[in-house]
Amino acid sequence: MKFVVGLGNPGDKYRGTRHNLGFLVVDRLAEQNNIALDRELCDALVGAGFTNGEKVIVAKPQTFMNRSGAAVEGLLHEFGGTATDLVIVYDDLDLPFGRIRIRPHGSAGGHRGIVSIMENLADAPFSRVRVGIGRPPEGKDAVDYVLEPFSGDEMSHLSVVIDRAAAAVQCLLRDGAERAMEVFNRAQ
Repeated sequence: MKFVVGLGNPGDKYRGTRHNLGFLVVDRLAEQNNIALDRELCDALVGAGFTNGEKVIVAKPQTFMNRSGAAVEGLLHEFGGTATDLVIVYDDLDLPFGRIRIRPHGSAGGHRGIVSIMENLADAPFSRVRVGIGRPPEGKDAVDYVLEPFSGDEMSHLSVVIDRAAAAVQCLLRDGAERAMEVFNRAQ
């Protein structure tokens, strides 16, 4: 069994913001695999189904970003999973908009959602699919930037970015981290 968790913030106020890119990718993945995110469990919206012949749990924590770890830990415990079964999808300021970077483990890179997960999982390695949102313009605070909606130009490319990120997750689940990195870590 695999777990795919998209990071974001709950509520209408944050819908469509850069920080909720992980939610958007998980929504697309669920849609592509006919998985309904229709259950509330462990402070997360959860769906279960199959992809590539393997059972997968998809989830969107309903805690705020910096508390995502508690929901992830709860889901792994509830379903008997481990960190090695886990794929986290999230936005990344340090990558240009739309760029994807897959890693089988690593640091938090300052992302508070990842910090929370690492703390709750005692630094056990888990796979990450980072999706670039780019750096804020000079003079704009990073916190304000991630909580803003995508720009008009970004919106015109967002569906393609989400599709590509969902494809990266599918490749990671089907073929493993090495193959997924070969295919998706290159600039598009």
